[in-house]
Amino acid sequence: MKVKYAPPLPGKTTALLTACLVVITLAVACGEEEEATPTPTDTPTAAVTATPAATAEVPGITDTEIILGADVPLSGALAAVYATIPQATQAYFDYINDTQGGVCSRKIVYKVEDNQDDPARAIEAVRKLVEQDKVFAIVGSLGDAPHPAVWDYLNENGVPDILVSVGAHMFGDDPEGHPWTVQMIGSNELEGLAFGQYISENLPGKKVAVLYPNLAMGTDCLEGVKLGLDPDKNQIVSEQSFEITAVSISSQVTNMKKAGAEVVTTNATPGFSAQAIKQAARLGWYPQWFLSYVSADEMMFQFVPPELLEGAISFQGVKLATWTDDPAVAEHYRLMKEYGGPTPTNFTVYAQTVGELAVEALSRTCDNLTREGLLDAVESLTDYHSDLFLDEVSISLSDTDHRVLEDGVMLRAVVDEHGKGRWEFFGPVWVPPEEETE
Repeated sequence: MKVKYAPPLPGKTTALLTACLVVITLAVACGEEEEATPTPTDTPTAAVTATPAATAEVPGITDTEIILGADVPLSGALAAVYATIPQATQAYFDYINDTQGGVCSRKIVYKVEDNQDDPARAIEAVRKLVEQDKVFAIVGSLGDAPHPAVWDYLNENGVPDILVSVGAHMFGDDPEGHPWTVQMIGSNELEGLAFGQYISENLPGKKVAVLYPNLAMGTDCLEGVKLGLDPDKNQIVSEQSFEITAVSISSQVTNMKKAGAEVVTTNATPGFSAQAIKQAARLGWYPQWFLSYVSADEMMFQFVPPELLEGAISFQGVKLATWTDDPAVAEHYRLMKEYGGPTPTNFTVYAQTVGELAVEALSRTCDNLTREGLLDAVESLTDYHSDLFLDEVSISLSDTDHRVLEDGVMLRAVVDEHGKGRWEFFGPVWVPPEEETE
């Protein structure tokens, strides 16, 4: 299914949501030239006590358990941050098991395998989960590099591949060809689209560069920026890709500066974003930065001096972990502490919403606890709103749109009088322009 977007919406402040979850620590560890990096809420609305009959033939379903699985980076360069996502989801499942007896009178068992952000390892991990562990569904798998290697297998075998943390547009855009895959985060094409629209509406005349990883998620971001920009107002003067295994991206930064770029959009992960910002400063170049939502976390102020990050714009659809006065965020802190979760960050807040949606979908499946029933339930979640979502954000899901989160609000890095950095939301909610299919 090919998607066309309407032209940029005039006169509307825009923003963006996505997820581009790839390399962090490796990108920052580059010596002095590229300095080394310093190393709840909602409960299900549907009844969860009904026990369906005749489920013995359904993989991953017993009289006492529902077995779910995921493949995520648990070791390697990504593990320091991204391993916290399945850990936080597990903590939420433990909370549901403890306080509600699980779902459909069955405890949730969550089996997580290490894909090391590698396609070959992902294949091994997913085959083990499906063929040996006999999971009911794959929930919350993570990684744009490994997931293309496994989604065909899962769809060919009719295994739900839901709430995946992958940013390439294709994962939510093909319900006909890949009906079992449902993307949790907004696509990187939508991210680029929102950035492009915002730039043309608010920074007309500025020359634009795009820095992106050499993956589908990266080319999606580039395509989105091109779709969002008004060519009569802004021109792209530099397109710079990089390998996710690269140690240095200094040449790409130099090329963008030489091209005269005044604005840089990127869906790089925090490590590469930090490296780019610091290298630009070494060159005496200070463009307006647009960073992927994965960089909209307090950790960025550890990687980049606040004065260099100040003014950078990003995007989010969930509440910030720093909002400890918010009841939902405060409850998230309590759950993570009580049920052995990691230290709360924006990543763990997001991870809990993955668990919440999984529990809500399962709770709607108690009278039809089958893989088909689960997929139908996931597609019905448009009326669900996590307390950890921003109030303005709604779910976008149907049998023709398999992407949960597409809306969001812009946020900006600011520095207080004590030199401490933080992120602040601004402007209205951004919603993707209406799509046309052919």
